[in-house]
Amino acid sequence: MFKKAVFIIIGIISFAKINAQELKCNVQIISNKIQGTNRQVFQTLQSAIYEFMNSRAWTNHIFLEEEKIECNIMLQLDEQISDRFKGTIQIQSRRPVYNSSYYTTVFNFIDKDLDFRYVEYQKLEFSETEHLSNLTSILAYYAYIIIGLDYDTFSLFGGTEFFNKAQNIVSYAQNATELGWKMTETNKKNRYWLIENILSPKYKNVRQFLYEYHRLGLDIMNAKVNEGRSQIAESLMLLRSVYREKPDLYLTFYKMIFDAKSDEFVNIFSESFTDEKTRVLNILNEIDPSNQSKYNSMVNKK
Repeated sequence: MFKKAVFIIIGIISFAKINAQELKCNVQIISNKIQGTNRQVFQTLQSAIYEFMNSRAWTNHIFLEEEKIECNIMLQLDEQISDRFKGTIQIQSRRPVYNSSYYTTVFNFIDKDLDFRYVEYQKLEFSETEHLSNLTSILAYYAYIIIGLDYDTFSLFGGTEFFNKAQNIVSYAQNATELGWKMTETNKKNRYWLIENILSPKYKNVRQFLYEYHRLGLDIMNAKVNEGRSQIAESLMLLRSVYREKPDLYLTFYKMIFDAKSDEFVNIFSESFTDEKTRVLNILNEIDPSNQSKYNSMVNKK
């Protein structure tokens, strides 16, 4: 983060109060599958979530307005029984590329275990030291994931503080009756496994990739396109080292990278020279075989 120093103490205090919020989060609720109920509750819920995500100070750091992390949250609600709602939640975040108008996707994830209770107009309460509400625990968990990933793209392992907060939320939710929080669940793409993967030393190269790809690669491409692209190609070796260590990767964190970046890989290396393109194509087809047809399209692009 490119933070500007503020030297007058009174200025620091007032500035922090105004600019403490870190997220610029759009919220959308889709409820067309739920019929015959009070439709106003979905608008009220959407407004409550928007306020919760954007008005809370998630860190003790000062963010300028232009430094806020842009993200989107979409709740697809499929079932309502009284005040209980079930469905899925999709979370996306992006960050700007230095000295350009381009934004790159950092996080793109679908959580299929959305299950919560909500009474219209109730205040959304959250505590870092207990599980008060499944809805607010889920929202806070993803707020910290978004912030942690953003920090990881600007400094090596810079998001650890916020990933630890997300892990604490998981720990306090172990007695929750709703799915998504436990190691033993059938779904291995749940919240437990996502944060376990992120913080596991076995997958530290995935986090190192986030830093090298964004800060050492994308951020210099506007001024030095060939050098930046070459650094991005080198960063892919970090993902390959993880893949070769555990080639049966269904693991959430590793797969998340390709959900966010596969199209961008194609766009970046379609303009590359032949030798580099061939090298990158071989790496991508090895480490992300599910997207081979997409990567092979690079061959015919220039």
